[in-house]
Amino acid sequence: MCVNVQMTLHFCRPAVTSVNVVEALQEFWQMKQSRGADLKNGALVVYEMVPSNSPPYVCYVTLPGGSCFGSFQFCPTKAEARRSAAKIALMNSVFNEHPSRRITDEFIEKSVSEALASFNGNREEADNPNTGIGAFRFMLESNKGKSMLEFQELMTVFQLLHWNGSLKAMRERQCSRQEVLAHYSHRALDDDIRNQMAMDWVNREQNTPGALSRELSSTERELDEARLAGKELRFHKEKKDILMLAAGQLGSMHSSNC
Repeated sequence: MCVNVQMTLHFCRPAVTSVNVVEALQEFWQMKQSRGADLKNGALVVYEMVPSNSPPYVCYVTLPGGSCFGSFQFCPTKAEARRSAAKIALMNSVFNEHPSRRITDEFIEKSVSEALASFNGNREEADNPNTGIGAFRFMLESNKGKSMLEFQELMTVFQLLHWNGSLKAMRERQCSRQEVLAHYSHRALDDDIRNQMAMDWVNREQNTPGALSRELSSTERELDEARLAGKELRFHKEKKDILMLAAGQLGSMHSSNC
């Protein structure tokens, strides 16, 4: 769950606009690190501008915990796009500090109950790690004490594995959900995972021409919609990056065959 952009800006506009949000966001994460937060890659906030020669300019910001946000307003300059991305990231970072955002026993029970109600499941499913809801419980319990933004990194890995068909392939190889969860729970989303998924899409494109371009168009549309709504973007952004990587690999293969 992310901050409602319009509502938060309405109440927080004086505070947000009276400070340098880019500096404030960096200082916030440096403060968290100084207080003992486990930030594997340090406290650096990373910005990425989408290449463009004219407005509107778009900027993404990736936080030390792995979450990603983007400029959600019409930005006539690159500096404004950077500030817009920093603004939504800062609001979510601060909101994430609230105790209600921590994964506790109470939070887990409430989340599992809501999942059971949504999917008409029964209580036995929640206690079986080989069911979808049981796997969800296992993931939450493995991350007890973390905030939802910190949990987002693991969720993104499994969203990508599901999107890419990797989870289905693992089940066909008789891997249990618990084994898959145990393996990926301690693995960061890195270039090895991205390259493996990109090669899967290269193979799909070779088997079904046009599959890559269709998926990329759909992903770019989803990413833009989520960005303008002020939502967390890591899953959508990673999908686009993986597909772009696959397109680059296909281009290199075609060039080498010429």
